[in-house]
Parts: sequence; C-alpha cells; structure tokens
Amino acid sequence: MEIIKELWGKAPDGKDIFRYTLKNTSGAYVQLGSVGAAIVSIVVPDKDGNLGDVVFGYPNPLDYFGDGPCAGKVPGRFANRIAKGRFSLDGQEYTLPINNGPNHLHGGPEGFQNHVWDSRIEGNAVEFMYYAEDGEAGYPGNLKAVAHYEWSEENELKLILTAETDAPTIVNLTNHVYFNLDGEGSGSVLDHKLELNASQYLPTDETQIPLGKPEDVAGTPMDFVEAKPIGQDIQADFTALKIGKGYDHCFLIDGAMPGQLTPAAELWAAKSGRKVEILTTQPAVQVYTGNWLKGCPNGKTGHAFEDYEAVAIECQHTPDAPNQPDFPTTVLRPGEVYEEAIIWVFTA
Repeated sequence: MEIIKELWGKAPDGKDIFRYTLKNTSGAYVQLGSVGAAIVSIVVPDKDGNLGDVVFGYPNPLDYFGDGPCAGKVPGRFANRIAKGRFSLDGQEYTLPINNGPNHLHGGPEGFQNHVWDSRIEGNAVEFMYYAEDGEAGYPGNLKAVAHYEWSEENELKLILTAETDAPTIVNLTNHVYFNLDGEGSGSVLDHKLELNASQYLPTDETQIPLGKPEDVAGTPMDFVEAKPIGQDIQADFTALKIGKGYDHCFLIDGAMPGQLTPAAELWAAKSGRKVEILTTQPAVQVYTGNWLKGCPNGKTGHAFEDYEAVAIECQHTPDAPNQPDFPTTVLRPGEVYEEAIIWVFTA
C-alpha cells in the first residue's frame, strides 16, 4: 500500500489543507481531504478493468467549505436533523443553530464538515482528528472525534469513527459520501439498482423530522428489500417522496446489533458493472438521492451537476434521536468511547 501526502491548499483562516492518496498494488486508489475528513475520490475498475472515479466531489478544496451537499465529509457533532434545534440532556435544555428549515442539520453551519481536521499517516491508514470545544454550536462537552480510514488490496475502504467527551453530550457521526458508479459526472443515478437490508423506514413530518414510529416498507415505494432501480418509484404519488423531492429517508437496518458489522446496502450500475456493498455497525442508513445537487460547485471533471446525479447512503444513528426516547440512544458520557464502523466493498 502506497500513501502519499500533499499540500492541497489553504483554508480561509490560513490553515493548511492536506490531501492523501492511498493506492493499492492494482492501481485502485482513494483520496482523502482534511476539510471535514472527506472522501474526495474512489478510483476503482469497471467490468472491463478501466479505472474511474465513482465519488461526487470538487477539484478545489475551498469548495468543500459550506457546500450544500456536504460532499464526502464527516458531519457533526450530530449528523442529520434535530427538531427545532433543541434537545434536553440530564434535565438541561440545549439550543442549536437552525440551518434547515426550522431544524438543525449536520451540526449546523459550522459543523465538523466545515473545519480543517488535524491529520496524519498512521501505518497503513490515514487518521483525521477534530477537537470540538464545550459550547461549540451549542453542544455540551469538549469532544475529540477521530476518523480512521484504511484502503485494502481488495478495494475495500474501511472507516472507523470514534469520539470521547469530558461531559455528557450527544454524538452521531457518519460519512456523507455520494456515489455514481458509472463515474463522477456521468449523469443520473436513477438507473442504479439499490438494495437495502431494511424492512422498515421512518416517516417524517413536512420538515423531515421523524414522526417517531417506524413503518413497514412492504407495498410502498420505500421498499428496496429486493434490488430495484432508484428511479423506479421516485415519482410515485407518495407523501414521503413529495416532501423531499425524492428519497431522503432513514431506513432501519434489519438485525443491527451494537458493535457488530451488518450488511446495510448494495448499489449496482449495469452500465459500468461496478457494485459497492456497504456494511456497518450503525443501526440505520439515510438514503439521499441527490435531490438538490443542481447549483453546487462544479465537479472534478468540470461537470455542472444536475439533481439525481449521485446518491448518498449514510450509515448513522436515527435523526432527532435526542428527542425520541424510543430510538437508540446517542448520548455519550465521560469514560465511554463512541465507536462505529462503515465498510465499502467495491467489485465489478
């Protein structure tokens, strides 16, 4: 495994931005950036052996700051939405910045994804670390978050997310990578086939906050238990799909157990023959079909994106968990270690 570190640019505050390339002996490689501990590129072979970049992203590192799609980055302190930017913990109420309708999304406008993380090569891995101070974006406790990436000879990308705190807090970390398995900038992903290990999803209100009770996907457009094209039912007359102009929903992973890797999803593109299988220790997966990509920065090929040209499959805890007592807890206390894993396995 070859790992190359290079200076990629400078942040507005003058901090150095680094890019890392992890290349295996077959020539397949991953690029990571220190803005938001981002997955910048994943270059893997298609069915004919031709290498191509399957990740949505930008050539200019400065475009990763404040981008609407949160391309390839690790949002925090809490990924996804918290209703009205409020939650209570141990009898204390906390208020967070509102940045998504009436709600708090991905840690707010100054979330982890919009900061340069410290970074280093650690053996055959690359590690990024972000230290969030007590009160940052309204969250309690000083929190140290680490994103540890490994790339294998078998074209498997492994991410281990850990966090520790010095006071009770909440934490929900994921990676917001988007895929187009036919290649970045190659058009719509609505013909990609998606399969989810999820027989239930979380219906939401019109602001995309879960209503609290899961519903079965069977007999609805939310059913991906058997693989089907992403676009097959995306225009269906179904309230959930109208709210977000497509899929932007949390699915509960069948058989998920804390600390155990469980298959979450498979995504396959017939044109290129590429497939990615996703496994995780997380209890849920948010599927977002790139419903609002138009107008974001141009891609690495200079391509101006349209909606639905990439899909994010984000392994995480459930949205608004701090306000929903029936959801798995996202509370982290001093002395505990938050640890979750996501593995992407690429084949063709």
